[in-house]
Amino acid sequence: MRAMAGGASSGTYVRIYAVVRGIPRGRVATYGQVAELAGLPGHARQVGYALHALGPASRVPWQRVVNARGGVSARSLPGPEAVQRRLLEREGVSFRLDGRVDLAAHAWQPRRRARRGRA
Repeated sequence: MRAMAGGASSGTYVRIYAVVRGIPRGRVATYGQVAELAGLPGHARQVGYALHALGPASRVPWQRVVNARGGVSARSLPGPEAVQRRLLEREGVSFRLDGRVDLAAHAWQPRRRARRGRA
């Protein structure tokens, strides 16, 4: 794994990766949604840093995270966008004519955990 960008603690990245691992095949989540579920509301960019830090052999399904509009976010170097799209298409994720994921069809809706100790 690459060095962690932005001075993030390893615990922060572990939480982000745990959320991303929970996204099922054929579904996508937004950077902001992942941040919220990882306990980092308002830190969508931190999710991007964490995913960028993944090594090539990582088993974290990074391709399942898209921007708020359903788009595959541009990278500093070209190439990963096409890889991300191919991986998503292999999982059955469809793209609209404008190149964005059809969020109405493929957005992940995680189940909310029941709170313990409350009737």
